[in-house]
Amino acid sequence: MIRPVFKMLRLGSLILTGLVLALIVYPNLDRAGRDRRLLAWAGALMRILNIELRLRGNPPVGGAVLVANHVSWLDIHVLHSIFPVRFISKAEVQDWPLLGRLAKASGTLFITREKKSDAIRVNQEMAAELRAGECLAFFPEGTTSDGQDMQTFFPSLFQPAVEAGCPVIPASIRYLNPQGEPCLEAAYHGEMTLIESFWRIAKLRGLTVEVAFLPALKNDGQHRRELAKQAEAAIRSALGFAFKENASAA
Repeated sequence: MIRPVFKMLRLGSLILTGLVLALIVYPNLDRAGRDRRLLAWAGALMRILNIELRLRGNPPVGGAVLVANHVSWLDIHVLHSIFPVRFISKAEVQDWPLLGRLAKASGTLFITREKKSDAIRVNQEMAAELRAGECLAFFPEGTTSDGQDMQTFFPSLFQPAVEAGCPVIPASIRYLNPQGEPCLEAAYHGEMTLIESFWRIAKLRGLTVEVAFLPALKNDGQHRRELAKQAEAAIRSALGFAFKENASAA
């Protein structure tokens, strides 16, 4: 019991440190300075929670879109420990205790998916960021899963990538226990609270996350639905999940 309590105390201290950075330090830094501190903070989170990273492939560079399956609140921080990237996230993340403020400070773009006007706004902001050479990332499922399967990808946020003709890089994320089996405790889904998820992960004696950056998708005029379907198929294949022919028409 002592070990997970100690982890939770260190995690709380790290989050408070991140909050100070977000409120006081970040506003006085240029983008490169914020990126360096963000990568360092995410790396510290990985060490506190004893998470081993196994990486395959190379992360995208500027002017590209990264899409990945979504298992946990950890996903964003795992990717931030690898390279600087701006996320598009559901609006509810803004209300997460402390982590919501950190997400804002890292440049996350928030979207209320239920509002069509908000999707248009975010698409316009995404297009501007891509033209400026930024790397953007989002989770097309729109929610987390338990890691044993995936939800169908929503196509709407693929539109800026279609219009920009930029590279679209699928990435697969998988959490494993020390025996190399899928680790369901790492998943944050359903009615679970954020604190409950923190505690479940803190109790783990070890956790491995496998991240695979897959080959870029062909993006030369396809409809966003086709691009979403290709991305979902690529990630499902990497994770060994069967593909489901029920893509959204959005």
